[in-house]
Amino acid sequence: MTPTYRICLLPGDGIGPEITVEAVKALEAIGRRFGARFEFREALLGGAAIDATGTALPDETLAAARAADAVLLAAIGGPKWDSTDPDAPRPEQGLLGIRKGLGLYANLRPVRIFDALVGASTLKPEALAGVDMLIVRELTGGLYFGPRARERDVEGAGAGGVRGMRAYDTCVYTEFEVERIARKAFEAARARRGRVHSVDKANVLESSRLWREVVHRVHDAEYPDVELIDQLVDNTAMQLVRYPAQFDVVLTENMFGDILSDEASMLTGSLGMLASASLGDGTALYEPSHGSAPDIAGQGVANPLAMLLSVELMLRYSFAMHEAADALAGAIEAVLADGWRTRDIAGPDTLPQRTVGTSAMGDLVVERLEG
Repeated sequence: MTPTYRICLLPGDGIGPEITVEAVKALEAIGRRFGARFEFREALLGGAAIDATGTALPDETLAAARAADAVLLAAIGGPKWDSTDPDAPRPEQGLLGIRKGLGLYANLRPVRIFDALVGASTLKPEALAGVDMLIVRELTGGLYFGPRARERDVEGAGAGGVRGMRAYDTCVYTEFEVERIARKAFEAARARRGRVHSVDKANVLESSRLWREVVHRVHDAEYPDVELIDQLVDNTAMQLVRYPAQFDVVLTENMFGDILSDEASMLTGSLGMLASASLGDGTALYEPSHGSAPDIAGQGVANPLAMLLSVELMLRYSFAMHEAADALAGAIEAVLADGWRTRDIAGPDTLPQRTVGTSAMGDLVVERLEG
């Protein structure tokens, strides 16, 4: 009997619909090769949802995501919906809301250097030798979800002590939240090279001091075989550029992980090469780490490979189709080894005829899958 997997597609905004097409093409090829059937249901999220319904996360979208076996999100946001009005709906509210609604507390972002793309990175090739890390980011706590407000007519808020306005966002973590993300990181390290860098700002922040205490308690009681290294977030940012190969698993809270994973993506040469998996209590969600790139939307030049690498993670974590995931990863690596590039990863030595657009890159990967 052919297994059937239901996938909720969230194309979102900007280049999102374009790269979603390539993901569907790849999944259909995988289905033909490995005897699986994928059913797709498309739903609205982000700016597209705001335009259609007035809210970034319609109830129908969350229901569709909960009913699916996996969720594949492309990208959301853009200047069209940017606003400083605290009451205006923003695309990012949809992303935060679906993470919370699905109970997705762990974001996994692999950072791997493809041999063919060493020259695309801004770092020297020798600095990239041996880079293979996994960033484990807590996803539903911290500054993005704590109490926040903007207050008017606050005495002393303006210059010279006059009345004005102030705003605050509060970073809140519970022991339970830290414990469960720490376990995810330690379990991942056990299956890799056995080292965890736990990132915090414990020299300044009380929430980071709790983070460090709980991480150590979980480590000492349950994972003493894993090497644990405490590292301040500012030092981590520096070390990612100075000596990135030292990292195996990087464990971090929500905002720090958001920033550090974008920095780490540039080791690969482009944010268009970094995939992610968001796991937790409900349906898992997979998405490339890049944004919606509204400046190139509709031009057919976006890099679809991070989206396809997110499909690889989905095959592994949600469907246990490891052979298919290996085949997809191998197809991507082979296409890159043959010199094919989208313009974001094209170097000075890239042959002009080997620089292709979104659809052509997807077709090349599918050809490798089917060949």
